[in-house]
Amino acid sequence: MGKIAYVFPGQGSQYVGMAHDLYRNFHQAAEVFHTAEEALRMSLPDFLDVIFRGPEEKLNSTLYTQPALLTASYAIYRVMEDLGFPEPHYTAGHSLGELTALLVAGGLELSSAVRLTYDRAKFMQSAVPEGRGAMAALLKISSEEVEEVCRLAREAGVVEPANYNSPLQTVVSGEKQAVERAGEIARQRGARVVPLRVSVPSHCSLMKPAADAFRIKLSQTPIKNPRLPLVQNFTATEHTSVREIRENLYRQLFSPVRWYQSVEFMVSRGVDTFVEIGPKNVLTRLIQQTVREVRVFNIEKVEDLEKVLRDL
Repeated sequence: MGKIAYVFPGQGSQYVGMAHDLYRNFHQAAEVFHTAEEALRMSLPDFLDVIFRGPEEKLNSTLYTQPALLTASYAIYRVMEDLGFPEPHYTAGHSLGELTALLVAGGLELSSAVRLTYDRAKFMQSAVPEGRGAMAALLKISSEEVEEVCRLAREAGVVEPANYNSPLQTVVSGEKQAVERAGEIARQRGARVVPLRVSVPSHCSLMKPAADAFRIKLSQTPIKNPRLPLVQNFTATEHTSVREIRENLYRQLFSPVRWYQSVEFMVSRGVDTFVEIGPKNVLTRLIQQTVREVRVFNIEKVEDLEKVLRDL
């Protein structure tokens, strides 16, 4: 049998009520949610209420979404750990999911991770005025073509590759007019263009001010050398050094997420089983689009636990 990687989703996977069945049925999950609630009591006093009851518009606000996803994903992991799931050989996460992966790898404490995620969201939200930024997914077009499309569209403003999600799905990010122009050029080349409903143009140079503020918080947050290798978005390779991890978390905010390259790296190191831990199955589908002949599982509900544990 090959190696196992645990992977964690990023913004866009959230929904009202996520992981609530685990919260009700497992004390380990409830402890995670209550620890996160206490860590954010001064910033988001209605944190758990918004996760479990909504409204959806509030949960979709970056300030709530990012710490909520980390909390829900980690709650699921803690239940898995107690049930005897095997320890992974690698951890990785998409965008903010990288902080969940670092938490699981032993590099962060839960309270610190939740507060750091909230600060990350706050800095990102304030970096670009509302309505100036945009993001769009370009489908059925290679990443190399997307890079060329961005070069051609830059006469209209900032537009850059933000997420290399799969070989045929790349998200672009930047100023709204330039992102729209990139979409027009991509359509002329046969691409399908899907504008994303976001308030923050993530993973582009517009996020540099947010990254600089986040870097200070990173330096103030206790981070340990993780016990498991962390595959990071910025480099698409593994890291276990705190110095490197801090630097890559900083650069991740204004650089593209190299997700499919990260998946290919783990496969090259012997990973043949990926377990996505968290709401929905976005990463499961992206992995299936990227590599063949690997096993991919998703755990987000109570009924997933026994089935996946049996299959593993």
